[in-house]
Amino acid sequence: MRSFLTHISMALALSLGLGAGIAAIPTVAEAQPRGKPIVIMNNRGGNVVDAIRYRNKLAASGHPVEVRGYCRSACTIYITLPNACLGPKATVGFHAPRIPGTNIIPPIVDELMAQYYRGGILRMWNTQWKHSLKMHKISARDYVRLDPQTRLCGRK
Repeated sequence: MRSFLTHISMALALSLGLGAGIAAIPTVAEAQPRGKPIVIMNNRGGNVVDAIRYRNKLAASGHPVEVRGYCRSACTIYITLPNACLGPKATVGFHAPRIPGTNIIPPIVDELMAQYYRGGILRMWNTQWKHSLKMHKISARDYVRLDPQTRLCGRK
């Protein structure tokens, strides 16, 4: 079933015009952050497809990306960018994606988000958070415990 959903997710992403952006994402070796940081501060999330498009632009920019303050919902997919760090005082919030103004959890969107998570964050997403309409908030330190590949930013 997961393989089927993965194929459907990719087809949806390609049909939404995300394929070109995905191809442009630099590899970790190529993503040596340079220039002034792009700071994502107190972001409530929003439309997942828009967030994926913005993530692709951030990856291609080559600039360091700092996720600070609170980062909720679709914002969480920025944390795993190869050129990103998470502010040490940040809080990160996860909940099931839903159609705006409703409690309806649409198909596929959780799979689109899952492709940007790893380690314990991915496990928590798949077992708990993607099914919950309640916001589950964790600290930056707890995030790093669940995903040790995540870098914490310097203090500001």
